[in-house]
Amino acid sequence: MPRSYLDAMDEADDAERHRARLAAAEGAGVVHLVAESAGAVAGWGCCGPYRDEGTTTADGEVYALYVRPDRIGTGVGRALLDALTARAESDGRQALLPWVLRENRRARRFYERAGFLADGAEESFEVAGVAVPELRYRRRLSAAEAAADSRG
Repeated sequence: MPRSYLDAMDEADDAERHRARLAAAEGAGVVHLVAESAGAVAGWGCCGPYRDEGTTTADGEVYALYVRPDRIGTGVGRALLDALTARAESDGRQALLPWVLRENRRARRFYERAGFLADGAEESFEVAGVAVPELRYRRRLSAAEAAADSRG
């Protein structure tokens, strides 16, 4: 992300923008999970149907996974991801796909350690006039693998 964009961010405006975007998807299988530690929010994750050009697919998508900076490396992110993965699997999703900023090496390692692999899809979005590329990661879910095994 461009430093100028990050420096200009307003926490309240950003939170409201995320709430509005995610509220539009409510009731469509969207799941929000909050991790708490000592009575304070330690992290938040959100997943739902994979969005593909205005429609949804049988796959699931990790829409967001955030951990407070002071809680990174404590297992909060992995616990949230495991819970999102379990929920996607119980909802019958075939795979779970997060989009990760290409330059966010920490996040890419995090997903890779959890069994996700970059699948070759790449997209960019623009922030403050700068292209920000993302890579798509994918992890097949065991329910999908079991269904594939039973078919042949």
